Amino acid sequence: MLKWIDLPPVWLLGGLVVAWLQKTHFPMGLGFGPVWADLVGGLLVGGGLLLMALAVYEMRRAKTTVIPHMDADHLVTTGIFRRTRNPIYLGDSMLLLGMILYWDAVFALTLVPIFVWVIEKRFIVPEEDRLRRKFRADFARYAQQTKRWL
Repeated sequence: MLKWIDLPPVWLLGGLVVAWLQKTHFPMGLGFGPVWADLVGGLLVGGGLLLMALAVYEMRRAKTTVIPHMDADHLVTTGIFRRTRNPIYLGDSMLLLGMILYWDAVFALTLVPIFVWVIEKRFIVPEEDRLRRKFRADFARYAQQTKRWL
């Protein structure tokens, strides 16, 4: 049961709930501004969703899993994976930041680096260790050519 609770979307949902609670119950009169935060927030949310969709498409095309705790059948280096090794996690981070901007949840901005740190320690490092063990030279080449985040 804990294995299914400890998934990136659950951590993302937790961050979104905390940001929404901060915006709703503890705004403290702070805001980012009337229009630009909504625009940038919307662009970040849309871009994050697009990154996630492109990544899932590439992983499905390669017939490998998108579930973080499972072993990959193939190393995906095509499509969006040419630009970032972790497009889904990058998309999650963009979505969180975008919603924080859209909601004017100023204090919740601290959640973004915390979320990135948790995702990296709980998911990215173990995933990359599994990929490194399974795909050795191919993963080493890929990791040299493609950055973890951007």
